[in-house]
Amino acid sequence: MNQGKVSESPESRFSAVLVGAARLPGVRIDREAYLRSALARHCSEDEIRIAIEETPAAAGIPVDLLEKAANDSIRYETAKVSTLSAAAGLPGIFALPATVPADMAQYFGHMLRIAQKLAYLYSWPDLFSEDGDDVDDATMGVLTLFFGVMFGTQSANAAVGKVAEMMAKQVAKKLPQKALTQGVIYPIVKKVAGYIGVQMTKQTFAKSVSKAIPVVGAAISGGLTLATYLPMAKRLKNHLSDSELAKPAQRVVVVDAEVVHESVVAEPPVSHDSDGAAVAIDGPQSS
Repeated sequence: MNQGKVSESPESRFSAVLVGAARLPGVRIDREAYLRSALARHCSEDEIRIAIEETPAAAGIPVDLLEKAANDSIRYETAKVSTLSAAAGLPGIFALPATVPADMAQYFGHMLRIAQKLAYLYSWPDLFSEDGDDVDDATMGVLTLFFGVMFGTQSANAAVGKVAEMMAKQVAKKLPQKALTQGVIYPIVKKVAGYIGVQMTKQTFAKSVSKAIPVVGAAISGGLTLATYLPMAKRLKNHLSDSELAKPAQRVVVVDAEVVHESVVAEPPVSHDSDGAAVAIDGPQSS
């Protein structure tokens, strides 16, 4: 009796929503197309080519330029998700069973969109395979950690930093499958997924209440989304921009058959917004 309810843990609930959101049309970002679009107005064709074939860090893209591109993407995605959230608040109480799941799915879908954009700007590899709709375990793991950073958990901050450090040392172009699915990082992934699952249930309830009053509910729902999405996106941006992967890498250049190691000089660091600071405890940041 009650077998289904017992088996549905907060962790599995979050994982199901994450996989569902990743399968929505328009959620997956084409890394090459996005980098070309984001960098086109500010970088040479050679810099863009290196950023795509290797990473923006390897191409020596200035920190302030990446910061501008990241902020532009955050503003675009925030405006889009807030508008959609407000629109989903219009039907009123009789449409709650239909609108609440759809609103949550599109909200998480836009979290996935900005997570991918920021990851690609700050030199993470392609997160999704082109083969089918499946999301592999390593991608699930790193996206869960990204969401954990957005929700403000210290354990996720530390785990993302560790993964970035591992990849930077190995000059890896793929996620570390074993570390994310079997190694010491995996228990952190499970813990973060459970935590977000609980927070997700609370958010669903808050959105349900806001949608109970037509029109007024639309404004409340859109406002709730704006108040949560924007600082969460900035939090992830600030964390990824400080990771090992984002630091200019040493490139190997061949000159007249002689191998030369060329160090790319970093631009001075850019100060972060106060609402994007990393949290000091395992839990959401206070407003």
